[in-house]
Amino acid sequence: MRQAAALACAGLLMAASPAVRPPAGESAAAAQLREAERARTALLQARQDADARRQAAQSEEIRLARLRVAAAASLRAREEESGRIAAEVADLAARARDAQARLDARARDLAPMLPLIERLSLYPSETLLAVNLPPEQALRGVLVLRFLSREMEADAAALRREQTDIAALRTKLEGATRQLADAQAAQAREAGALDAQIAAARAQARDAEDAGAEAARRGAAEASRADGLRAAIARIESERRDAEARAREEAALATRQRRDADAARARERQAALSRPAGPGVTAAGVALASAGGTHAATAAGAVRLTAPVAGHVVRGFGEPGDGGPATGLSYDAPPAARVVSPCGGRVVFAGPFRSFGQLMIVDCGANDLFVLAGLDRLDAHVGQSVQPGEPVGVMPGWDPRGTAPRPSLYVELRHAGQPVNPAPFLRAKG
Repeated sequence: MRQAAALACAGLLMAASPAVRPPAGESAAAAQLREAERARTALLQARQDADARRQAAQSEEIRLARLRVAAAASLRAREEESGRIAAEVADLAARARDAQARLDARARDLAPMLPLIERLSLYPSETLLAVNLPPEQALRGVLVLRFLSREMEADAAALRREQTDIAALRTKLEGATRQLADAQAAQAREAGALDAQIAAARAQARDAEDAGAEAARRGAAEASRADGLRAAIARIESERRDAEARAREEAALATRQRRDADAARARERQAALSRPAGPGVTAAGVALASAGGTHAATAAGAVRLTAPVAGHVVRGFGEPGDGGPATGLSYDAPPAARVVSPCGGRVVFAGPFRSFGQLMIVDCGANDLFVLAGLDRLDAHVGQSVQPGEPVGVMPGWDPRGTAPRPSLYVELRHAGQPVNPAPFLRAKG
């Protein structure tokens, strides 16, 4: 009796539940399959919508980055003019200091003779008669005094010329200094507009970042603890490989456990990590010749990249120095010059590092890394994607009238961990 009542209640519950009751002529299994298909379609649509939004955001980021590239290229012309005038000011200031030093030296040499010169000029006869000497010695003294007077007249004329040169140099220096102030004011105006673009880009930055950016942050954290630049680069590369391996293992595990959604996310992370950060530099039809443990790129067929800063190369690749042959290039730079990324790629390190000062490493793809060191300010963060020519930092300011050394930007290109001569790839003066 109780069993019959339970069956009757169950029948009533099933009749009252529209989610369980299949349509006429449709089995429960078919209904479940239809619901699963509907859920899968909704998931695919949501994923497509998310991909569309991500692609739209990436397109907007690229458009804004290109605007910053154009602004930096326009600013480069101002910096070249400031650099030219600053070099002229520095040369004039150095020449003025040298002329003043020569004038001071001549004045010191003449100082002991000034009392005698003054007395002879006022009382020539009395001065000679006051000395009780034999006629021959007196005559010899007169001849010596005549010689000395001619020498002193030449020294006095030289002093007057030095003074005239110093006055002319100071006049030129004042004019060049005014020109430099005007050029730097124009540079500052354009730099301010560019800084506003950079600040706006930071304000609009998306919170969500892909797996490549996360791996770059972990690699940068590891690199900051390295003892040297080579070890830092090795740690960055090791973290990226480890992150890709972890994503591959997670995808395999989720697939075995039939967790399709987790497996799809892990495969997406793996794809993002294995995707090249950029098009690369040295692989663009350029032969790399190994020589003494380093690589030299031939100029034939080399891709031409924008030089990272306005200025001239003051130390070339392989030139001797205190630490041995240079493994990169050193550029002098105008005051507060903007530094741009030579290649397109991802920033994998940005911050102070040992004796390099503010340092940035850009992964250009194809195992190529650009190292930029000696900056005063960094305008790009770890994990950020950059376009070729996009501004990433600022050089220190300096007074060309002073004696402090001119700031220089150190640029190093590495392929598969080995230094490569950047010169064939960079449109640069020097």
